[in-house]
Amino acid sequence: MNSLIPFNKPYIAGKELHYIAQAVTLGNISGDGEFARRSASIMEERFKIHKVLLTPSCTAALELSAMLVDIQPGDEVIMPSYTFVSTANAFARMGAKPVFVDIRPDTLNLDDRLIEQAITEKTKAIVPVHYAGVACEMELISTIAEKYNLKVIEDAAQGVNSLYHDQYLGSIGELGCYSFHETKNFICGEGGAICLNSEELVDRAHILRDKGTNRQAFFQGLVDKYTWCDIGSSFVLSEINCAFLYAQLEMFDQITQRRQQIFDTYYQSLLPLEQNQQLRLPCIPEDCTSNHHMFYILLPNKTVRDGLMNHLKQKQITAVFHFVPLHTSPMGEKWGYKLGDLPISEQAGDCLLRLPFYYEITADEQKRVISEIQDYLSHSVSQIDRAIPLAFPATEL
Repeated sequence: MNSLIPFNKPYIAGKELHYIAQAVTLGNISGDGEFARRSASIMEERFKIHKVLLTPSCTAALELSAMLVDIQPGDEVIMPSYTFVSTANAFARMGAKPVFVDIRPDTLNLDDRLIEQAITEKTKAIVPVHYAGVACEMELISTIAEKYNLKVIEDAAQGVNSLYHDQYLGSIGELGCYSFHETKNFICGEGGAICLNSEELVDRAHILRDKGTNRQAFFQGLVDKYTWCDIGSSFVLSEINCAFLYAQLEMFDQITQRRQQIFDTYYQSLLPLEQNQQLRLPCIPEDCTSNHHMFYILLPNKTVRDGLMNHLKQKQITAVFHFVPLHTSPMGEKWGYKLGDLPISEQAGDCLLRLPFYYEITADEQKRVISEIQDYLSHSVSQIDRAIPLAFPATEL
């Protein structure tokens, strides 16, 4: 029997345990120590971000962002429905209403052409989610935000080390949020970061992130004692996690190059199936440089997607669908949304399948995945399903 090919396998770059031992020896393992400083500095310099603060997760970074832009009950925040629940939760927990906008059929990102019509006098911010590490159309989004005096908070959980034109994701909006969860390109188990792209946000971010106190100012010798200054929370990443992360960030280029190699193998091997209109492959626009966070395929319908997923499972290959659109969830229904409101998002929820993708996947394992997809779509899909046009037509890259 073939061995199991998992969906994800966390990659250990090599120096993680060494740096964790160093952090323990240095004596500060709670947070904001030497390895937090090193990790933040790498990202600030590489991504041209004014200030990076490490957080326990991207969820925490999004929640901190909502606090920094003073989201209030009754505010509205525009975002895609096809995203992880944290994107909406971060603002809903402050009393805001997530206003869900449909996604583009090519990149599966927030459809920039639909944003302006969703703006009301209650709109406070736009949250573009860079799906699969491919940038949203940030030039138009930024123009709309400036026109209506809205904040732009990039959910770049999947977009660390991706670019839009020559700007790194997370550096374009007022704020950006990263994830270092074990399923991402660069990992520390659980972790994240908030990107502060203007000086005026830094002091308050430090206070909110450190339980609402001015403890950072105390450590810097700016005050003789620290005290409660604002309503904050505990958004500091453990130094142990920072030490693990630093070993990963040192391998930025090597990890990115390897992931591109994996992506290209899938793409070139499955391209004939797209040309035969049996599936659709990911779209990366010319003005975007992807970090190759994932590889997904779009099938003609849910029946074919679920059938292929089950076929792969029987062959010891773990492929998974991704988001269930938030507007179709019980919480989405509470805000008045219903099935049929956002058709492209719903099609993505029904038709998308993510393939096994991790640093150490072997050429033989990829060949197995590709072969089983080819076999299933060629021999097991009914003539009726083959005759159904793809929900997402192939896009010229």
